Parts: sequence; structure tokens; C-alpha cells
Amino acid sequence: MDSTQKSEVIENKTVESNGSDSIEELIRLEENFNLHDRIFGIDRRVPLLDGRCIPYVNLDNAASTPPFVEVMKALEAFMPYYSSVHRGTGFKSRLSTAAYDKAHETIGRFVGADLNTNTVIFGKNTSEALNKLSYRLEIPEDKVVITSRLEHHSNDLPWRDRANVVHVKATYEGRFDEEDFDRLLEEYKGRIALVAVTGASNVTGFIQPIHRLARKAHEAGARILVDGAQLAPHRKIDMKPDNDPEHLDFVVLAGHKMYAPFGTGALVGPKEVFLKGKPEYSGGGTVNVVTQDEVYWGGTPDRDEAGSPNVPGAVAMATAAKVLMNIGMDRVAEHERVLTAYCLERLRSIPGVTIYGETDPAKAEEKVGVIPFNLEGVPHFLLSSILGYEGGIGVRSGCFCAHPYVVHLLHLSDEEAQSWRTQMLQGDKSDMPGMVRISFGCYNTMEDIDKLLEMVEKVSRGEYSGKYQVIKKSGEYMPENYCDVFDSYFSLDKVDEGK
Repeated sequence: MDSTQKSEVIENKTVESNGSDSIEELIRLEENFNLHDRIFGIDRRVPLLDGRCIPYVNLDNAASTPPFVEVMKALEAFMPYYSSVHRGTGFKSRLSTAAYDKAHETIGRFVGADLNTNTVIFGKNTSEALNKLSYRLEIPEDKVVITSRLEHHSNDLPWRDRANVVHVKATYEGRFDEEDFDRLLEEYKGRIALVAVTGASNVTGFIQPIHRLARKAHEAGARILVDGAQLAPHRKIDMKPDNDPEHLDFVVLAGHKMYAPFGTGALVGPKEVFLKGKPEYSGGGTVNVVTQDEVYWGGTPDRDEAGSPNVPGAVAMATAAKVLMNIGMDRVAEHERVLTAYCLERLRSIPGVTIYGETDPAKAEEKVGVIPFNLEGVPHFLLSSILGYEGGIGVRSGCFCAHPYVVHLLHLSDEEAQSWRTQMLQGDKSDMPGMVRISFGCYNTMEDIDKLLEMVEKVSRGEYSGKYQVIKKSGEYMPENYCDVFDSYFSLDKVDEGK
């Protein structure tokens, strides 16, 4: 979008956000916040279908974020000293142990946990953290877990295996239905073991009032878990003191969604929960004493971090958390509010576009920077492929590991949903319902949005060059007579050859 087009938008369209911001003000705010150069690999170019190479525009941050430069520098400094942790007497082992233990403290500080009474347990991602907690809580058969229709599968399926689960409804536009939540709290009062809710939806970006929900859960005699995978990179998380009625009992988060994609996630919660019973995984590092007949488990977090841990991943995640804290989560939130309001305003002006969830730019602060949409007459898989192959723009399409929520947002009838499921189970995903998802990181700019929307407008007019064919097994579209050549960019074979 050039300066003339921006002037036209400023002149003709006003976004009321927090009661006063115009598009002109949004542009000014965005220009004063630039983290572009703090992203590792931001300058890399990618090939297009027409043979050109252009800078990559990543708008798929809800899936995974690229690493901060500071994270890569921290690893570069740490890796020459990387060694085994705990009980090693050599200097490198002692240094690695100190770094690994410090990483626990940093993540605890990032979410405002009292580490006198709470612990930080590292695993490989949020999904593993949620599965661990589903085992470690040991929920009695007569108890229930309340989760919601908005959840990622990772905060739904583990509970189905371990407890009686009831789901809070979503409103028509996809918000957490708090009236239904209140009804379920009253209906199951005295029987609720846990309320498990997402802090921010990975599909619509809606932010839940987690502290108000915590107060209500505690009044009903339940604990609360917040899936912070999508919330953590966008908003400050504060677990609050243990005795605060709005305290968050458990929080889970993932490094690969907060600019440290090296395979580490964290589960934060009360030590007393994890000092009971035995861990679901056992082995090295989890015990104090083992005899032929008995096992005496270690303390926390050791007993829940079986085997040699991912020390570099923990260092990377802790470094990313420090970078975010230094930047300031309030500044990140404001920047993404600006981007979201600007994108909503322009996107909804494109003929044939349907936006799901919140569509009002004035309410951009009620969600993180995630916008799902469809373009009439263009399958979501096809649109996302065109954006990638012809625009160098990374987005995501499909159901985003939240099938029940997406079916609700699309307002599919039971018959339509069943027909789709049957077709998929037969190995044909070519008609799979879904959406295209735009998701911002703290480094994205209005220029990124302009490039995206320029491509969407072209596709809406049929102005794309490739001929695409659908792959029934995956539902994805590939351009005919085109093959990616990755070796020019990265190849394990070349690494083996020292090239």
C-alpha cells in the first residue's frame, strides 16, 4: 500500500479503538514500534512460482514464531559450555546446571509465580505439559473437568481420557459463553476438580477473562488451569499470589510460540500437587533412592523431568521470556492492537471476504493478533497456497487443531459436519471446511499487512498465475509442474558434507 492509498484510507475510514484512534494515529503508533531487526532470519528471501525471490512475510506466528536474535546469541554463547546437568563435577556441567536452574526461575518470574510454593516443570511443548497434568492430578471418578468449546485439542483431549469432561458453550460469534460457564459451575458445584481454559484462542484470538474465571472457579471449590500457549507471546501473564481469589493455579506455555523454537514447554503449578504420587514417566533424575523393591521419588521439578533434559531449549525459552519482559508486554499488546485494527479495517473492505470472530476494529484490544477469514469462491487451502507460492506470505489454513470450535464458527449443520467427517475418514480432505488464519508477531508491520491484502485482493479478482491441483489426502493445493528445490537453501546432506 503506497502513501497515496494510505492517505485515502486515513481520509475515508476511521477506526474507533479505545474511543479515539484514527487510521492515521494507528500508522503513527506502528511506526514508533519496530522489532523487525530483532528477528533472526528476517532478511531471508524465498522463491516464488514466477522465479523471483522476495523477502518472506511470516503471518503464521500462532503456529510457531521465529527466534529472537538475542535467543540465537545466547545459545551461541552457551553451547561451547553445554554439558550434562545435575551431579556433574566438571566446570561445564556446573555451568550448565546453573543455567538450567536459572531458566526455571526466569519462566516462573515471567508468569508471576511464587516459586516458594510453585514449581516450573520443563517438557517439550504445551501439549506434553497438559498431558502431564492430566496424569498428575489423579482426578477421582466422581469429579468433572470443565473446559470449553474454544479449546485447542491439546486442552481438551487429555482431559477426556482422564476425567468426566463438560464443555462451556461458545456464543454465536465464538466468544466464551460466561453465562453457560456460571450455569455449569452451579450444576456441578462440589464435583469440579478443574476448570481448564485457553487464555487466548488460537483460532479467533479471543482473550478470556481468566482472573474473573479463576475467582468463580475457586468459589465453586475448583482449581483453574490456563493454557497460555497463545496468550504468553501477546499479553502479560500474572498468576497472582496463592491466596488471591483470582490466582491461577496452573499455567502452561510453549517456547516455540514465544520466539524460542527449540523444543521446550513449561508447566507451572503448586509443588504440593507434584510431590504426590509418582510421575507418568520414570527413569534417570527422578529419584532419591532405588532398591530392588522400593522407589523413593525425588523432589520437584526433578521427579517430573525424567532423563537428560533439553538444556539448550530451556536456556532459549528463558532468554525469550527475558526479551519479552524487557520489551514490555504492554507495548507488545498495544502494537498488536494497532496491527489488528488496521488489518480488520482493510480486510473487511475486500469483496467476498468473511471474517470470523470479532470484526470490529474498535474491539481489537479484546483479542490477540489472530484473524481467521475466508474468501468467497476460493477454498481456504487454495488461497493459502497462492499466498505462499505467489506472494511469499506464510499463513495457515484448515481447522487449527480445534475442530469443534471451527465447525461452530462456520455454523455448519450437523448433517454438513457429519458429511465432512465421513469424507475425511475415507482419506479425502479435499472438501475439508476451514479458514485462512492471519496471525501477528510482535515484529510484524503494516507493510506486511499491505502485502498480504494486496495478494488477497488479486486472488478475489482471479489475478493469480498458477494452475493448482488438490491433493485429496491432505486437502492442500500444489501448483502444476512445480517442485520445490530446498537444497539451495538447506540440506542435511550438505551439512554432512561440511558445505
